[in-house]
Amino acid sequence: MTDDVARWAAELQSLAQAGLFYGHDDFDKERYQRIREISVEMLATRTDVPKERLTDLFCGDVGYQTPKVDTRAAIFESDRILLVRERDGRWSLPGGWCDFDLSPAANVVKEVREEAGLDATVRSLIAVHDRDLHNAPPYIYHVVKIFYLCEAAGGHFEQNIETTESAYFAREELPNLAVAKCSLDQVEMCFSAHDDPHWVARFD
Repeated sequence: MTDDVARWAAELQSLAQAGLFYGHDDFDKERYQRIREISVEMLATRTDVPKERLTDLFCGDVGYQTPKVDTRAAIFESDRILLVRERDGRWSLPGGWCDFDLSPAANVVKEVREEAGLDATVRSLIAVHDRDLHNAPPYIYHVVKIFYLCEAAGGHFEQNIETTESAYFAREELPNLAVAKCSLDQVEMCFSAHDDPHWVARFD
């Protein structure tokens, strides 16, 4: 997050969230709650999102704040990669937020089934990315993105609430990407992992 005010707001919200969870004194909790409100007010100066919506997005968690986990699958047919079309018309690797009761690898299999209609198996780890270092625009919470090389083992696409189409693309014919979810560099990284039998997982 490059905007200083947004970065300070995120840090204040994290401190306030921990204080509200671990604190015992009612007066201290009142102060932590006010700090949380100030963090939303600070963030509101950097966006057109209403304060109520910001509060839901930014201050909806309880307990010690930790990064959210996003998993993405790279599935190939010959030398073409599978992408799914989002509702806004842009394309991404199938994937999404990790469910609380699934391992990251199990989660990416679930996401492939939901978004692409395919039964997948995970072959290897491609990369673990700090989203802030690779994707735009910046989010108001921290995200860890995990990319897996997977294989499809049957199934077929069915339109669903998240995606409208799936297709395989060659490296030189990639469509308009949903860069907030997977950048061009990340998709090209997946091609490189597919081409290299000795690929070593990358990490931040």
